[in-house]
Amino acid sequence: MTSTGPSARRLLLAGLLLSAAALPAWAQAPKPDAAAAAPADPSVLRVCASEAEAPFSQKDGKGFENRMAEVLAGAMGRRAVLVWSAKPAIYQVRDQLDPKLCDVVMGVDTGDPRLLTSRPYYRTSYVLVTRADRNITAADWQDPQVQALGRFAIRFYSPGETMLKRLGKYEDNAAYLFGLVNFRSPRNQYVQVPGDRIVSEVAGGEADIAFAFAPEVARYVKSSSVPLRMSLAGTSITRFDGTEVPLHYDQSVGVRRDDAALLAEIDKALVKARPQIEEILVEEGIPLLKPNT
Repeated sequence: MTSTGPSARRLLLAGLLLSAAALPAWAQAPKPDAAAAAPADPSVLRVCASEAEAPFSQKDGKGFENRMAEVLAGAMGRRAVLVWSAKPAIYQVRDQLDPKLCDVVMGVDTGDPRLLTSRPYYRTSYVLVTRADRNITAADWQDPQVQALGRFAIRFYSPGETMLKRLGKYEDNAAYLFGLVNFRSPRNQYVQVPGDRIVSEVAGGEADIAFAFAPEVARYVKSSSVPLRMSLAGTSITRFDGTEVPLHYDQSVGVRRDDAALLAEIDKALVKARPQIEEILVEEGIPLLKPNT
């Protein structure tokens, strides 16, 4: 989320995560009973998984992070057990990981302070998505081609919101964006625009451009019947208070802060699992960046 991307997407909504501390009182979950939080079987790797986070996590077996978790578990000599929740992945740390219902969260931003995070297993970027027939070649949100556009598809709570505000286009797009979630209010519930909807808005011509974290949309760009262009975002975004919002992110595996032994095991296994993990990412169509780009 995550990424968030998932993000958080995804969990982190790609660096603009709604942290557990920031969640309102209505969102606080009851503590699990002692049986639910029993110690894990050391022969398995219990992986937090959300039913509401396609394409990252899907019960039909097509979630690319679920598949990478299975590869990781195999490299550790374990069997992956996906512990499912109907809630979005943004709740996984609070409601699943910390209560010890599962032990691993895939696809978190490297350095997430709520967790111990592994060595990065891939790095990617926010992207601009347009119809190929529009011939929009911009790779920077400040490009005049982007500034001239009117309708933007983005995910809530993401760098896309900051981008629209910096361009002076948030208010003009607000009604359109809330229409994508049937005007549900984020003040009293967590709402998000799915990645497939973002891409279909561009493909269908309802939006001029989409701005999203690549893992959220790459699969749908790749499979679109309408030819689309996906360009890596360049310059980072600066909020009005001067805070920089980066657009390139390392992704890691997260474990509880007191689980250093498991983290060391995961770091070792990631070296062995890297070729299979990269194969899954390439198949998904996610553009990969080198470290420190």
